[in-house]
Amino acid sequence: MPILQVRNLPSEIYNKLRLKAKEENRSIAQQTVVILKEGLGLKGNYKLRRKALLENIAKYKFPAVDKIDVIELIREDRNR
Repeated sequence: MPILQVRNLPSEIYNKLRLKAKEENRSIAQQTVVILKEGLGLKGNYKLRRKALLENIAKYKFPAVDKIDVIELIREDRNR
């Protein structure tokens, strides 16, 4: 994972970040990542990604479970 170093960060920003991290029970690094995600518009995309993934999965046709002979599959596997 990449590392980000910020130089010459004003004290007021650091103190506010530290207080916010303490309120949220996070480290300063974790809180910084959360704030960056929010600022870059990356935070709320999980629901959209999950919805798109489920729609993509729904396109595939899987065999019905009742049509699969489990015993036959086990026999085939044992005979290999």
